[in-house]
Amino acid sequence: MDTEAFWRVLDAAEGSDKPLDVAVVDHLSVLPAEAILAFEHQFSRLRDEVYRWDVWAAAYLIGGGCSDDRFSDFTAGLVALGREWYERAAACPDALAEHPAVRVAAATGDQDVIFDEAFNFVSARAYERLTGDSDAFWEAWEAYTDARATTEEENSQGMGESFDFDDAQQVRWRLPRLAALHHGLGPD
Repeated sequence: MDTEAFWRVLDAAEGSDKPLDVAVVDHLSVLPAEAILAFEHQFSRLRDEVYRWDVWAAAYLIGGGCSDDRFSDFTAGLVALGREWYERAAACPDALAEHPAVRVAAATGDQDVIFDEAFNFVSARAYERLTGDSDAFWEAWEAYTDARATTEEENSQGMGESFDFDDAQQVRWRLPRLAALHHGLGPD
C-alpha cells in the first residue's frame, strides 16, 4: 500500500457514520493481512515524519502539556485529521491554530482535541478481527518491520532543533498563532 492508497482508506472511512477509528478498522479487516501491515507501515511512516520538536511544541500548547505517550496520541490524531490537515501541520505546525476544532477547544479549554489514542491501534484491531488472534498482529508487525529495517533507518530526518516549551518567548517566536490562541501570547 502506497501513501495514496493509505489516504484513500481514510477518505473512505470519513464517509461513515461511525467514529473514524471504527470505520478504518471495518475497512481494513476485509483486506488481506499483508495489506493491513502495509497500512500500518504507511501510518508509522507518516507519524515518524511529524515526530519533531516543533510539532511536539504544538501538541504541548494544544494539550496543556504533552508527555511521550500523549505525543504518540497527537501524531496519530494528526494523521486521523486527513491528508490536508496532516500536510499543513507537517509543513507548519502553527497552522493548526486555523483548524476549527483547535479553535473551539482553545475557547472551551478542551485539551484532548487531536489527541487520538484509539487511532494508534486500528491496524492491530483490524488484524485481530481478520485472524481472530490478539497477538498475531504484533508478531507479524515485528517480522514486517525487521524485513524493512535497513532501508527505513537511512531515511531518518531527526527531530529538528530542541527548545524549551515553557519559554514563552521561544513559543511566541516559533508558534505565534498557537501561542496567541492558547495563552494569549502575541508577538513581542
